[in-house]
Amino acid sequence: MERLLWLYSLPLDARFPVVCFDERPCFLIGNTVSSLALKAGSVHKEHYEYEKNGSCALLSAIEPKTGKRLARVYDRRTKREYALFMKELATQYPTAEKIRLVQDNLNTHNTSSFYETFTAEEAFALSQRFEFYYTPKKASWLNMIEIEFSAIARQCLQRRIATKAEVEREVQAIVKERAAKAIKIEWQFSIASARTKLNRHYEAVQAENIKYKAT
Repeated sequence: MERLLWLYSLPLDARFPVVCFDERPCFLIGNTVSSLALKAGSVHKEHYEYEKNGSCALLSAIEPKTGKRLARVYDRRTKREYALFMKELATQYPTAEKIRLVQDNLNTHNTSSFYETFTAEEAFALSQRFEFYYTPKKASWLNMIEIEFSAIARQCLQRRIATKAEVEREVQAIVKERAAKAIKIEWQFSIASARTKLNRHYEAVQAENIKYKAT
């Protein structure tokens, strides 16, 4: 956790962009009965019956300090999709020395995905573009991409969407708008805040950490 909080506190540096990445499933839900026509002053009404049309996967990344974004919708989220996304992400930072990538510990989120998708030469070259920073288990809230996912979900993913094409069209429209506005994420939680607010966890591993506890 502190390694991530240290990373987030660093000033913007084009040589080492900090990018947050994650994936989320999108379930494809269609209506079996058409919704009622919209009327001014009335809420949208859907029939309780629906049909399941499978799922797809949204892979997304954001550079919080600049508002730069990338999102792609795939049929699945395997090592291949991860590798293809990272290859495209790397092209967005052609002059960066290392892309500092924040992600969780999913078993596809490592360079083995590159080697199982590309030739050894290409996989090695791609792996050299990244420096991985992993969130602790059960701490996805430390990944700022979750804030972006929340914004996308509120605008489209929380309602019924029947096809992958519709998901992709709506997600890309939202991401394009947010990127054009350069909407950034202002992260407030610091190492000092963590040592104070989560002090009982610090104290559990080292009694002297009680000195950071708020008085």
